[in-house]
Amino acid sequence: MNTSQAHELADVQSKSIGQRTRIWQFVVILPNAKIGEDCNICSHCFIENDVVVGDRVTIKNGVSLYDGLRVEDDVFIGPNVTFTNDKFPRSRQHPESYAVTTIKAGASVGGAAVILPGITIGLKAMIGAGSVVTKSVPDGCIVLGNPARVVGRVEDCDQSNPCDSQSSIDSRKDAEFS
Repeated sequence: MNTSQAHELADVQSKSIGQRTRIWQFVVILPNAKIGEDCNICSHCFIENDVVVGDRVTIKNGVSLYDGLRVEDDVFIGPNVTFTNDKFPRSRQHPESYAVTTIKAGASVGGAAVILPGITIGLKAMIGAGSVVTKSVPDGCIVLGNPARVVGRVEDCDQSNPCDSQSSIDSRKDAEFS
């Protein structure tokens, strides 16, 4: 027996919803999405078909998870975070496949951050609110700004992994995606 809970005003089309997951009002989850156990999906979220969400993930209000997104366990996604999946979007022109974006275990993405397609946010990394992430973020790094730049390191991460702007996020003044 599945003990997940979906609000009566949610449109949950997927049968792959983990135990004890809570889905709030005005959430739409398409049929092929896979959602883990003990997740909390807050109101006004949209989850497309080719999305995998791990266990114990929190997705705050107003977040859309588009095809190609992989969210590992214990991730926090703040309110109104924007994920993109197409580097060159055009109306009614769809690529054969979408870029895969991965949010690794324990990472946190602050409210209203923008995550461009095809990148990886590393293990336990932290993305500051309002940041625009144009490059992959290494494990344990804290990034802020537009474009996002490394400003520090999460204390409980492996210190052997370098976390500076020269070895991680591109430090050029011009972003790859204008």
